[in-house]
Amino acid sequence: MESMLTPGTMVRASYKTGDYIGEVVELSPTGKVAVKIAAVVKHPTQGDLHNPMDPDVAFFHQRRALAYQEIALMPPNTVRPHHGAVPDYRESLRQALAQEREQLKRTVRWAERCLEELDRLEGEYA
Repeated sequence: MESMLTPGTMVRASYKTGDYIGEVVELSPTGKVAVKIAAVVKHPTQGDLHNPMDPDVAFFHQRRALAYQEIALMPPNTVRPHHGAVPDYRESLRQALAQEREQLKRTVRWAERCLEELDRLEGEYA
């Protein structure tokens, strides 16, 4: 795979909890791939990654998406060639943010439904 990652190649890559489309700038001596960000595919997850889904951690991390043309060092195993159009950065960021919000709303609805079912079960168990 690394042989396909030459400077100028458009790739899809993961950085922490976000996914991006970008251009390979160089293969770093550390073994990482320097990628210049062109679009956001998935917005990074908020909160403490070591305690996922816990709102009561000591430090609840706010994670911003990587900026347009920011260069990030990506682990090579998270980088793969991107085929197809590259969306506009601002529009891709807006869409990724909307998708993340919708997923969180679904998680809230799921948790509320779980609580309803547990309340029903508690009544049956009594």
